[in-house]
Amino acid sequence: MADGPDGTAAGPLRVAEGPAEAEGTAAGERAGGRAGVLAEGRPGPGARALWGVRAWGFTVAMWVRSTMVYRTSFLIMLVVGFVTTFLDFVAIMIMFSHVRALGGFALPEVAFLYGTSSVAFGLADLLLGQFERIGRRVRDGTMDVLLTRPVPVLAQVAADRFALRRLGRILQGALVLGWALWRLELDWTLWRALLTASMVLCGAVIFGCVFVVGGAFQFWAQDATEVQSAFTYGGTTLLQYPPTVFGKELVRGVTYVVPLAFVNWLPALRVLGRDDPLGLPGWVDFAAPAVALLCCALTGLAWRAGLRAYRSTGS
Repeated sequence: MADGPDGTAAGPLRVAEGPAEAEGTAAGERAGGRAGVLAEGRPGPGARALWGVRAWGFTVAMWVRSTMVYRTSFLIMLVVGFVTTFLDFVAIMIMFSHVRALGGFALPEVAFLYGTSSVAFGLADLLLGQFERIGRRVRDGTMDVLLTRPVPVLAQVAADRFALRRLGRILQGALVLGWALWRLELDWTLWRALLTASMVLCGAVIFGCVFVVGGAFQFWAQDATEVQSAFTYGGTTLLQYPPTVFGKELVRGVTYVVPLAFVNWLPALRVLGRDDPLGLPGWVDFAAPAVALLCCALTGLAWRAGLRAYRSTGS
Protein backbone atom coordinates (compact mmCIF):
# COMPACT_ATOMS: atom_id res chain seq x y z
CA MET A 1 0.00 0.00 0.00
CA ALA A 2 1.13 3.56 -0.66
CA ASP A 3 -0.15 6.86 0.72
CA GLY A 4 -1.55 9.45 -1.64
CA PRO A 5 -0.64 13.15 -1.57
CA ASP A 6 -3.34 13.79 1.06
CA GLY A 7 -2.18 10.98 3.34
CA THR A 8 -5.01 8.53 2.40
CA ALA A 9 -4.40 5.10 1.06
CA ALA A 10 -3.84 5.13 -2.65
CA GLY A 11 -3.95 1.41 -3.29
CA PRO A 12 -1.18 -1.06 -4.02
CA LEU A 13 1.88 0.00 -5.97
CA ARG A 14 1.77 -1.26 -9.56
CA VAL A 15 4.95 -2.65 -11.09
CA ALA A 16 5.46 -2.88 -14.85
CA GLU A 17 4.66 -6.39 -15.92
CA GLY A 18 7.16 -6.65 -18.74
CA PRO A 19 10.05 -4.97 -20.59
CA ALA A 20 7.73 -3.45 -23.18
CA GLU A 21 5.61 -1.71 -20.55
CA ALA A 22 8.70 -0.54 -18.65
CA GLU A 23 10.19 0.87 -21.84
CA GLY A 24 6.97 2.67 -22.62
CA THR A 25 6.92 4.22 -19.15
CA ALA A 26 10.53 5.40 -19.50
CA ALA A 27 9.79 6.85 -22.94
CA GLY A 28 6.87 8.76 -21.48
CA GLU A 29 9.07 10.20 -18.74
CA ARG A 30 11.68 11.26 -21.31
CA ALA A 31 9.01 12.88 -23.45
CA GLY A 32 7.68 14.70 -20.42
CA GLY A 33 11.18 15.91 -19.59
CA ARG A 34 11.68 17.21 -23.13
CA ALA A 35 8.30 18.89 -23.00
CA GLY A 36 9.36 20.62 -19.78
CA VAL A 37 12.53 21.88 -21.37
CA LEU A 38 10.63 23.18 -24.39
CA ALA A 39 8.10 24.82 -22.09
CA GLU A 40 10.87 26.70 -20.35
CA GLY A 41 12.05 28.03 -23.72
CA ARG A 42 15.31 27.60 -25.59
CA PRO A 43 18.10 29.82 -24.22
CA GLY A 44 18.87 32.82 -26.37
CA PRO A 45 22.17 33.55 -28.12
CA GLY A 46 23.37 35.65 -25.19
CA ALA A 47 22.79 32.86 -22.68
CA ARG A 48 24.47 30.30 -24.93
CA ALA A 49 27.45 32.60 -25.44
CA LEU A 50 27.74 33.15 -21.68
CA TRP A 51 27.61 29.42 -21.05
CA GLY A 52 30.28 28.90 -23.70
CA VAL A 53 32.57 31.46 -22.05
CA ARG A 54 32.08 29.83 -18.64
CA ALA A 55 32.79 26.37 -20.05
CA TRP A 56 35.89 27.73 -21.79
CA GLY A 57 37.07 29.25 -18.50
CA PHE A 58 36.55 26.00 -16.57
CA THR A 59 38.46 23.98 -19.17
CA VAL A 60 41.31 26.50 -19.41
CA ALA A 61 41.63 26.52 -15.62
CA MET A 62 41.91 22.73 -15.69
CA TRP A 63 44.72 22.84 -18.25
CA VAL A 64 46.53 25.60 -16.36
CA ARG A 65 46.42 23.56 -13.15
CA SER A 66 47.71 20.57 -15.08
CA THR A 67 50.56 22.68 -16.48
CA MET A 68 51.52 24.06 -13.06
CA VAL A 69 52.02 20.54 -11.73
CA TYR A 70 55.23 20.46 -13.82
CA ARG A 71 56.44 24.00 -13.22
CA THR A 72 60.04 23.36 -14.22
CA SER A 73 58.94 22.02 -17.59
CA PHE A 74 56.60 25.00 -18.03
CA LEU A 75 59.34 27.52 -17.25
CA ILE A 76 61.76 25.80 -19.62
CA MET A 77 59.24 25.85 -22.47
CA LEU A 78 58.35 29.47 -21.67
CA VAL A 79 62.00 30.51 -21.94
CA VAL A 80 62.46 28.45 -25.12
CA GLY A 81 59.47 30.18 -26.72
CA PHE A 82 60.78 33.59 -25.63
CA VAL A 83 64.27 32.99 -27.03
CA THR A 84 63.03 31.40 -30.26
CA THR A 85 60.80 34.33 -31.13
CA PHE A 86 63.43 36.84 -30.03
CA LEU A 87 65.75 35.47 -32.72
CA ASP A 88 63.37 36.98 -35.30
CA PHE A 89 64.08 40.44 -33.91
CA VAL A 90 67.79 39.65 -33.74
CA ALA A 91 67.66 39.07 -37.51
CA ILE A 92 66.11 42.53 -37.94
CA MET A 93 68.83 44.12 -35.81
CA ILE A 94 71.47 42.38 -37.94
CA MET A 95 69.89 43.95 -41.03
CA PHE A 96 70.12 47.38 -39.45
CA SER A 97 73.78 46.84 -38.68
CA HIS A 98 74.31 47.12 -42.45
CA VAL A 99 71.61 49.66 -43.42
CA ARG A 100 70.28 52.80 -41.77
CA ALA A 101 66.68 52.33 -42.85
CA LEU A 102 64.48 49.55 -44.18
CA GLY A 103 61.96 50.77 -46.71
CA GLY A 104 62.42 54.26 -45.27
CA PHE A 105 61.69 53.07 -41.70
CA ALA A 106 64.24 53.38 -38.90
CA LEU A 107 64.89 50.60 -36.38
CA PRO A 108 62.52 51.95 -33.66
CA GLU A 109 59.72 52.21 -36.24
CA VAL A 110 60.27 48.65 -37.45
CA ALA A 111 60.41 47.54 -33.80
CA PHE A 112 57.03 49.22 -33.32
CA LEU A 113 55.59 47.18 -36.19
CA TYR A 114 57.27 44.04 -34.87
CA GLY A 115 55.99 44.52 -31.33
CA THR A 116 52.38 45.25 -32.22
CA SER A 117 52.23 42.34 -34.65
CA SER A 118 53.86 39.89 -32.23
CA VAL A 119 51.67 40.79 -29.25
CA ALA A 120 48.45 40.72 -31.30
CA PHE A 121 49.33 37.39 -32.87
CA GLY A 122 50.55 35.98 -29.55
CA LEU A 123 47.22 36.74 -27.87
CA ALA A 124 45.29 35.11 -30.72
CA ASP A 125 47.61 32.10 -30.72
CA LEU A 126 47.24 31.69 -26.96
CA LEU A 127 43.44 31.82 -27.04
CA LEU A 128 42.57 30.28 -30.42
CA GLY A 129 45.69 28.58 -31.75
CA GLN A 130 44.15 25.17 -31.07
CA PHE A 131 41.95 25.53 -34.16
CA GLU A 132 44.85 24.48 -36.35
CA ARG A 133 44.36 20.90 -35.08
CA ILE A 134 40.76 20.50 -36.26
CA GLY A 135 41.81 18.56 -39.36
CA ARG A 136 43.52 15.99 -37.16
CA ARG A 137 40.38 15.66 -35.02
CA VAL A 138 38.25 15.09 -38.11
CA ARG A 139 40.60 12.37 -39.36
CA ASP A 140 40.86 10.44 -36.09
CA GLY A 141 37.16 10.79 -35.24
CA THR A 142 37.59 12.71 -31.96
CA MET A 143 35.48 15.59 -33.28
CA ASP A 144 32.44 13.42 -32.52
CA VAL A 145 33.27 13.63 -28.82
CA LEU A 146 33.03 17.43 -28.89
CA LEU A 147 29.73 17.34 -30.75
CA THR A 148 28.08 15.10 -28.14
CA ARG A 149 28.89 17.38 -25.19
CA PRO A 150 26.39 20.04 -24.06
CA VAL A 151 28.96 22.80 -24.61
CA PRO A 152 29.51 24.95 -27.73
CA VAL A 153 32.09 23.28 -29.97
CA LEU A 154 33.82 26.61 -30.51
CA ALA A 155 34.51 26.95 -26.78
CA GLN A 156 35.70 23.35 -26.52
CA VAL A 157 38.17 23.66 -29.38
CA ALA A 158 39.48 26.99 -28.10
CA ALA A 159 40.17 25.56 -24.63
CA ASP A 160 41.49 22.18 -25.78
CA ARG A 161 45.09 21.62 -24.60
CA PHE A 162 45.44 25.29 -23.60
CA ALA A 163 49.18 26.02 -23.89
CA LEU A 164 50.21 28.60 -21.30
CA ARG A 165 53.80 28.37 -22.58
CA ARG A 166 52.74 30.56 -25.51
CA LEU A 167 53.01 33.51 -23.15
CA GLY A 168 56.69 33.56 -24.12
CA ARG A 169 55.87 35.04 -27.53
CA ILE A 170 53.64 37.69 -25.96
CA LEU A 171 56.25 38.70 -23.38
CA GLN A 172 58.96 38.96 -26.02
CA GLY A 173 56.79 41.05 -28.31
CA ALA A 174 55.75 43.29 -25.41
CA LEU A 175 59.40 43.95 -24.50
CA VAL A 176 60.25 44.93 -28.08
CA LEU A 177 57.15 47.12 -28.24
CA GLY A 178 58.08 48.82 -24.98
CA TRP A 179 61.59 49.51 -26.28
CA ALA A 180 60.15 50.93 -29.51
CA LEU A 181 57.78 53.25 -27.63
CA TRP A 182 60.71 54.49 -25.56
CA ARG A 183 62.90 55.15 -28.62
CA LEU A 184 60.28 56.69 -30.92
CA GLU A 185 60.44 60.46 -31.00
CA LEU A 186 56.73 61.16 -31.17
CA ASP A 187 54.30 63.49 -29.48
CA TRP A 188 52.29 60.91 -27.55
CA THR A 189 48.84 62.44 -27.58
CA LEU A 190 45.75 60.65 -26.27
CA TRP A 191 44.60 59.58 -29.73
CA ARG A 192 48.02 58.08 -30.51
CA ALA A 193 47.96 56.08 -27.28
CA LEU A 194 44.41 54.85 -27.89
CA LEU A 195 45.19 53.94 -31.48
CA THR A 196 48.23 51.94 -30.38
CA ALA A 197 46.18 50.04 -27.79
CA SER A 198 43.42 49.35 -30.31
CA MET A 199 46.02 48.00 -32.74
CA VAL A 200 46.91 45.24 -30.30
CA LEU A 201 43.33 44.39 -29.31
CA CYS A 202 41.78 44.59 -32.77
CA GLY A 203 44.80 42.85 -34.26
CA ALA A 204 44.32 39.95 -31.85
CA VAL A 205 40.66 39.70 -32.88
CA ILE A 206 41.53 39.72 -36.59
CA PHE A 207 44.23 37.08 -36.15
CA GLY A 208 41.81 35.04 -34.03
CA CYS A 209 39.26 35.16 -36.84
CA VAL A 210 41.91 33.88 -39.25
CA PHE A 211 42.57 30.96 -36.88
CA VAL A 212 38.87 30.07 -36.65
CA VAL A 213 38.22 30.42 -40.39
CA GLY A 214 41.26 28.26 -41.07
CA GLY A 215 39.90 25.67 -38.66
CA ALA A 216 36.49 25.78 -40.35
CA PHE A 217 38.16 25.23 -43.72
CA GLN A 218 39.67 22.01 -42.37
CA PHE A 219 36.21 20.48 -42.18
CA TRP A 220 36.45 20.27 -45.98
CA ALA A 221 40.24 19.96 -46.35
CA GLN A 222 41.64 18.04 -43.39
CA ASP A 223 45.26 18.51 -44.52
CA ALA A 224 45.03 22.30 -44.82
CA THR A 225 47.03 23.09 -41.67
CA GLU A 226 49.92 24.49 -43.71
CA VAL A 227 47.53 26.68 -45.68
CA GLN A 228 46.23 28.11 -42.42
CA SER A 229 49.78 28.65 -41.13
CA ALA A 230 50.59 30.68 -44.24
CA PHE A 231 48.02 33.27 -43.14
CA THR A 232 48.67 33.11 -39.38
CA TYR A 233 52.39 32.60 -38.79
CA GLY A 234 53.18 33.93 -42.25
CA GLY A 235 50.91 36.90 -41.68
CA THR A 236 52.58 37.99 -38.46
CA THR A 237 56.01 37.71 -40.08
CA LEU A 238 54.80 39.85 -42.98
CA LEU A 239 53.45 42.56 -40.67
CA GLN A 240 56.75 42.81 -38.80
CA TYR A 241 58.24 44.66 -41.76
CA PRO A 242 57.20 47.98 -43.33
CA PRO A 243 54.65 47.80 -46.16
CA THR A 244 57.01 49.87 -48.31
CA VAL A 245 59.37 46.91 -48.79
CA PHE A 246 56.64 44.87 -50.51
CA GLY A 247 54.91 45.29 -53.84
CA LYS A 248 51.62 47.16 -53.96
CA GLU A 249 49.80 44.05 -55.17
CA LEU A 250 50.71 42.21 -51.97
CA VAL A 251 49.74 45.21 -49.84
CA ARG A 252 46.37 45.37 -51.62
CA GLY A 253 45.88 41.65 -51.01
CA VAL A 254 46.33 41.94 -47.24
CA THR A 255 44.09 45.01 -47.21
CA TYR A 256 41.10 43.98 -49.36
CA VAL A 257 41.20 40.15 -49.36
CA VAL A 258 42.62 39.05 -45.99
CA PRO A 259 42.49 42.27 -43.93
CA LEU A 260 45.75 41.75 -42.05
CA ALA A 261 46.85 45.29 -42.92
CA PHE A 262 44.36 46.52 -40.31
CA VAL A 263 46.28 44.65 -37.60
CA ASN A 264 49.10 47.20 -37.56
CA TRP A 265 50.14 48.51 -40.99
CA LEU A 266 47.40 51.08 -41.54
CA PRO A 267 47.03 52.25 -37.91
CA ALA A 268 50.82 52.34 -37.47
CA LEU A 269 51.24 54.58 -40.50
CA ARG A 270 48.95 57.08 -38.79
CA VAL A 271 50.76 56.79 -35.44
CA LEU A 272 54.18 57.17 -37.04
CA GLY A 273 53.07 59.98 -39.35
CA ARG A 274 53.85 58.01 -42.51
CA ASP A 275 52.11 58.14 -45.89
CA ASP A 276 49.90 55.27 -47.00
CA PRO A 277 51.51 53.52 -50.01
CA LEU A 278 48.02 52.79 -51.41
CA GLY A 279 46.79 56.35 -50.97
CA LEU A 280 43.67 55.30 -49.05
CA PRO A 281 41.46 57.89 -47.30
CA GLY A 282 42.65 58.95 -43.86
CA TRP A 283 39.66 57.48 -42.03
CA VAL A 284 40.74 53.97 -43.07
CA ASP A 285 43.57 54.16 -40.52
CA PHE A 286 40.94 54.21 -37.76
CA ALA A 287 38.76 51.44 -39.22
CA ALA A 288 40.39 48.50 -37.40
CA PRO A 289 37.57 48.11 -34.79
CA ALA A 290 34.90 48.03 -37.51
CA VAL A 291 36.95 45.57 -39.56
CA ALA A 292 37.41 43.37 -36.49
CA LEU A 293 33.64 43.29 -35.88
CA LEU A 294 32.97 42.46 -39.53
CA CYS A 295 35.55 39.67 -39.36
CA CYS A 296 33.80 38.24 -36.29
CA ALA A 297 30.46 38.17 -38.11
CA LEU A 298 31.92 36.48 -41.19
CA THR A 299 33.88 34.07 -39.02
CA GLY A 300 30.69 33.01 -37.25
CA LEU A 301 29.08 32.21 -40.59
CA ALA A 302 32.14 30.27 -41.76
CA TRP A 303 32.27 28.27 -38.54
CA ARG A 304 28.59 27.33 -38.72
CA ALA A 305 29.00 26.30 -42.36
CA GLY A 306 31.99 24.14 -41.43
CA LEU A 307 30.09 22.37 -38.66
CA ARG A 308 27.17 21.68 -41.00
CA ALA A 309 29.56 20.23 -43.58
CA TYR A 310 31.20 17.90 -41.06
CA ARG A 311 30.88 14.20 -41.78
CA SER A 312 31.96 11.72 -39.15
CA THR A 313 34.53 9.07 -40.03
CA GLY A 314 32.51 6.56 -38.01
CA SER A 315 35.56 5.51 -36.01
